[in-house]
Amino acid sequence: MADTRTVEPDTGMQGKKEQSVRVVILALMITMMLAMLDNMIVGTAMPTIVGDLGGLEHLSWVVTSYTLATAASTPIWGKLGDMYGRKGAFLSSIVIFLAGSVLSGMAQDMGQLIGFRAVQGLGAGGLMVGVMAIIGDLVPPRERGKYQGMMAGVMAIAMIGGPLVGGTITDHWGWRWAFYINLPLGAVALGLITAVLHLPKKRSQARIDYLGAGLLTVGITSIVLVTTWGGTEYAWSSARIMELIGIGVATLVGFVFWQTRAVEPILPLHIFRSRNFTLMAVIGFITGFVMFGATLFLPLYQQSVQGASATNSGLLLLPMLGAMLVTSMVAGRITTSSGRYKIFPVVGSALMIVGLYLLSTMDTGTSRFTSGVFMAVVGLGMGCLMQITMLVAQNSVEMKDMGVASSSATLFRTLGSSFGVAIMGALFNSRVQDAMSERAGALGSKITEQSAQLDAASLAKLPAPAREAYQFAVSDGTHAAFVLGAVVAVVALVAAVFVKEVPLRGAEPKQEGAPDEPTAPKTPVVEPV
Repeated sequence: MADTRTVEPDTGMQGKKEQSVRVVILALMITMMLAMLDNMIVGTAMPTIVGDLGGLEHLSWVVTSYTLATAASTPIWGKLGDMYGRKGAFLSSIVIFLAGSVLSGMAQDMGQLIGFRAVQGLGAGGLMVGVMAIIGDLVPPRERGKYQGMMAGVMAIAMIGGPLVGGTITDHWGWRWAFYINLPLGAVALGLITAVLHLPKKRSQARIDYLGAGLLTVGITSIVLVTTWGGTEYAWSSARIMELIGIGVATLVGFVFWQTRAVEPILPLHIFRSRNFTLMAVIGFITGFVMFGATLFLPLYQQSVQGASATNSGLLLLPMLGAMLVTSMVAGRITTSSGRYKIFPVVGSALMIVGLYLLSTMDTGTSRFTSGVFMAVVGLGMGCLMQITMLVAQNSVEMKDMGVASSSATLFRTLGSSFGVAIMGALFNSRVQDAMSERAGALGSKITEQSAQLDAASLAKLPAPAREAYQFAVSDGTHAAFVLGAVVAVVALVAAVFVKEVPLRGAEPKQEGAPDEPTAPKTPVVEPV
């Protein structure tokens, strides 16, 4: 008589594997926190750092050197992970970041701090890429949404808590601990990643594309410097800015030409043949453009016009960041359970447009509650976009290009943030100065001659008529900046409409009551243009 007993699936190994993945995800979340918290904490500590080290004229380079190194190294870290193994590249980036943190905390003058911040930035370029690429290696796209939603939550928490943590550390321990605080977090991440992350070792026979890496570094550096210096350090029409634009264009054209001939290109152009990948790069760029522009001007508006305290500046963004956190996690869960994702870029872009338009209607009489509701609408839109763009970009390439895809998506978002801050900032400054000239005459022009962004102390010293004129000017400037953001966000909506919903690779949802069965890995789905 045939044996009709059912064989129970061995869930022991599967349970251990899932537990191991959860531990790795915890380590990745800590690493993401490192990358996101650093700039927030250091920004709060900068006045104290300048008071101790001097060098006020070089202050902007403390941030610029970090940003440049991060942006320039991001695609290189992605390629190194693809060629030589993700784990080694990721651990190396953490070690470099922590070394830069120690050196920055030990800096004795502003020049040293700028140089050590560049070292820190080199490591930071590999942190974000490594986190997303490792998730891409460990978790099928069908299951990846919920984890990437958690990463978006970490980003939101860092943006809210960073200024508060930075202020507390600086006041009680001193500014050097704004850098040393990275060490215990980094040590925990290093230990967990070393112990529990097991990925196949790789060893590529091809040589690194040094020429491509050099051309890309020069091109990205030129772009970031143009967006950083334009309209602040130098006039947009100045010779220095024109030179940087020329260098940037020439090197990027040379880079594209060389990538078609390199044996192992640092940024394989074939990944852009995927329509979805290219569209996600566009949407990611615009998300960065809008997000960092909003986080720059919203606190300024609330402090200058609504009289909010600058001490808790991170909390001022709570409606937007809280909505972004919730929506990102919900979108990840829905994507995991249904396998469908196109609705999120479309709805997210539409909400972002509506939210930015609402923010553009704010004036000197807008209440904090009303502005909070407007911010929440923007946050809902960005929550639909933040991690879905990375998920779809990774699903659009083969596994061998996972690092490059992750680094490219990160790079486009970084460049978007640079352009957003620069272009929206230039428009804001222009409108504020014009409004001050109209409403306060020569006094108004003198007040904003050095900077269109006054701190709370400078604002309190102004005569009442000049202060009222400045509040009107700020509301006028934010109106222009958010209108521009809404117009740019229309491009994201158009791109989202053309996204093709290619099935996510990974296990299909099992039928209720059916046993777990191992599934064979599927061939990566790469859709044609």
